Amino acid sequence: MTIRLPDAQGRLRTYEPRTEPLAVTPGTPFTSRTVFSAAHVVADPYADVSPDAPAAVDWDATLAFRRHLWSHGLGVAEAMDTAQRGMGLDWAGAAELIRRSAAEAKAAGGRIACGAGTDQITGGTLAGIRAAYEEQLAVVEDAGAQVILMASRALAATATGPEDYLEVYGHLLRQCAEPVVLHWLGPMFDPALEGYWGATDLDAATDTFLEVIAAHPDKVDGVKVSLLDARRETDLRRRLPHGVRCYTGDDFHYPELIAGDDQGFSHALLGVFDPLGPLAAQAVRVLDTGDVTGFRALLDPTVALSRHLFQPPTRFYKTGVVLLAWLAGHQSHFTMVGGLQSARSLPHLARAYELADGLGLFPEPGLAEERMKTLLSLYGVSR
Repeated sequence: MTIRLPDAQGRLRTYEPRTEPLAVTPGTPFTSRTVFSAAHVVADPYADVSPDAPAAVDWDATLAFRRHLWSHGLGVAEAMDTAQRGMGLDWAGAAELIRRSAAEAKAAGGRIACGAGTDQITGGTLAGIRAAYEEQLAVVEDAGAQVILMASRALAATATGPEDYLEVYGHLLRQCAEPVVLHWLGPMFDPALEGYWGATDLDAATDTFLEVIAAHPDKVDGVKVSLLDARRETDLRRRLPHGVRCYTGDDFHYPELIAGDDQGFSHALLGVFDPLGPLAAQAVRVLDTGDVTGFRALLDPTVALSRHLFQPPTRFYKTGVVLLAWLAGHQSHFTMVGGLQSARSLPHLARAYELADGLGLFPEPGLAEERMKTLLSLYGVSR
């Protein structure tokens, strides 16, 4: 069987898909690293909604995908940017997602951490931002999930300097019931977060970030860093107080950061571990045995796919993630909340299919091929 795929210049070329998937099996959680997959949401394809209307979510398919991740030993990072927070999923939808997923985690025995931010407001005063955070913190804590304190567009727009970040985060951390994960999302993922921590200079921003942590180390389980800069993450990791973890959010350099060096390593909270879930889990189990070379041999080849999915504009990586979930049979359609299935070009999607197929990510390669051919036909590519 062959399939014709368009390249970046719009030319069609013949590709021969693999016939057998990578052999992976479900398993228990890991011993050497804590690993979360930030998970996507499945849209309801039959809902009569416009792209700017509140999201219509297929809850059965969305929760089934989380059970898939838990079955491989991965934790689920819920209601993060991978779930299209602020890009199709509003706070009301996110709150419902948090409640449903946390209940499902309890039933399945899976680990879950959920994002709390301020996306129910667009700006305002520092007091209003604190109140918005507090509302979301209450939802996550009441659901019984660990809190991921997300970066706030409203705070980025309102803060006048580092002191405002120190005040807001200090106020929130003092009242958190359990240690949280602090999330630093770079502007490549969300342009509205430019200058977070009160400075566009990343060295100055890092100093403020570390000052927040140093003032409340007992309230910070770890930090999730998504700056796509391995050197900067490694430097930050070495400066963290003892006991505070670094969760890599670097979808370009994750194998080397998780493997670590003689001075430490990163745990993981990654959007790319949504499509890579079973393979990533297998790699971490190899790492659990102390076999760093075997871990890298499994995970290094996935970086080309990740870099492709997260290429600029990086914030549209969710489109490739959902495409691969459809091709892998985790959902019955390629529809996204907010109509975001249109955010990437056909050549981009075709290359994502090719790279994922080459890794053996599709449990049924024939199904993936047939679905990709269906998508191609919608764009006028004849079979």
